[in-house]
Amino acid sequence: MSSQEDVAAEPGPDTMGSSSSSSSSSSTENDATTGDIITVTIGATVPTGFEHTAAEEIKEKIGVDARISKDRGRVYFPITTDKLFQVHLLRSVDNLFVVVEEYDHYQFKESKEETLMELQQLASKLSWTNALEVWKLNRTLKKKKGYRKGGNGNKVKPTSEATDAAAADTEQQELLQGASAAESQTKAESTPDVDSSAQDSGEAAPPEAKLIKFRVTCNRAGDKHSFSSNEAARDFGGAVQEFFQWKADMTKFDVEVLLNIHNEEVIIGIALTEESLHRRNISHFGPTTLRSTLCYGMLRLCKPQVSDIILDPMCGTGAIPLEGAIEFNSSFYIAGDNYDMAVNRTVNNICHIQKRRAEKGSASGLPIDTVRWDLCNLPVRTSSVDIIITDMPFGKRMGSKKKNWDLYPSCLREMARVCRPGSGKAVLLTQDKKCFSKAISRMGGLWKKLLTVWVNVGGLHAGVYLLKRTGAHSSGGATESNINSY
Repeated sequence: MSSQEDVAAEPGPDTMGSSSSSSSSSSTENDATTGDIITVTIGATVPTGFEHTAAEEIKEKIGVDARISKDRGRVYFPITTDKLFQVHLLRSVDNLFVVVEEYDHYQFKESKEETLMELQQLASKLSWTNALEVWKLNRTLKKKKGYRKGGNGNKVKPTSEATDAAAADTEQQELLQGASAAESQTKAESTPDVDSSAQDSGEAAPPEAKLIKFRVTCNRAGDKHSFSSNEAARDFGGAVQEFFQWKADMTKFDVEVLLNIHNEEVIIGIALTEESLHRRNISHFGPTTLRSTLCYGMLRLCKPQVSDIILDPMCGTGAIPLEGAIEFNSSFYIAGDNYDMAVNRTVNNICHIQKRRAEKGSASGLPIDTVRWDLCNLPVRTSSVDIIITDMPFGKRMGSKKKNWDLYPSCLREMARVCRPGSGKAVLLTQDKKCFSKAISRMGGLWKKLLTVWVNVGGLHAGVYLLKRTGAHSSGGATESNINSY
């Protein structure tokens, strides 16, 4: 979801996460330092509406409790540097950053000049040491593993088949080796990128150290600020530059300093991702390609089980079934669409993932197949599908609102026909809420709405609907020959 990173630019209802004290991250970092291992707070942007899903995944895979921010689309959690590699294995997060300092109730001055001057002074008062150590370790990890160049596509899965478990073990072993090498390299550096003594004293880094390039990105929301995002980034960035003697560069930067402001809450951090982790699976994009992180959230809603048959009847580029085949690989996925170009994109994306896995020595096979079909006349047996999950046409970039009034009832009835009565589920994403609700009400009780998660998709307010297939009889829409052909 693009709005997660852009909330800074335009005020909205989002709010920043708060801490129990005005500088909890600093005290945590200083108090938790044990030898060469330090504990820091990691912030993560996630698809809005799926914050609890992200918190559950963090608890499940890292074993720590995540704090869900008041700011929709963000979570925070503690982690030790020896486990830093694990944050890149999370499937529900878009972007990651390490927290330098956080303030619950930052008292901004009345005038713009005073506020900007205070932000300039703040730069030299912050405790940057631990956050910069994490940034250095993270950068070394990326060099060893190459996360956003295909390295984060496969990850450890708690419940997987034997071959996939072996592949996951290989993946984690590679990450562990990378983490170990990164720690050794960090310890061995005689001339670190950022000298700690220089930070504490305010002096410039030694001349022999590599010149660091940086930029400051301000994400601001709230209507009571006397300054703009650009003004805050400019003045705070100038102070950071003066303090560290770094070089400002808006495009080819080494360090991205984040200044997140929501009303009176302020969080300063350093980015750990150069591009969103949601781009991990797709090489061939379409006009409405769904983020892999949002796909993961939708899949967790329906809780895939071993041997489930999972259908995406409007697969587009195959983002949802691909994420499922990689993460929930004990089920089988069928990706279908009535457009040749969409089917071709899905096939190409599957081949891309398989090739990437083969190059890394992992099992390349995926429990997924692709079909071209008529959405309203599926070549699938009645009551043979456990889960239907899809991104329905919004009527904006694809289709039209007018066409949806005919399409939605037809496809919902056909979905009800192929879905198992009493136990089947559907997770459907749409922005055309009025049309969808009307179509559901005319299904004669075939579907029961269990939950709605409101999300932001490319700036559009959409709903993810979790439906249960009731035991009601479906008249169906497919011909007998089609039903028996699957």
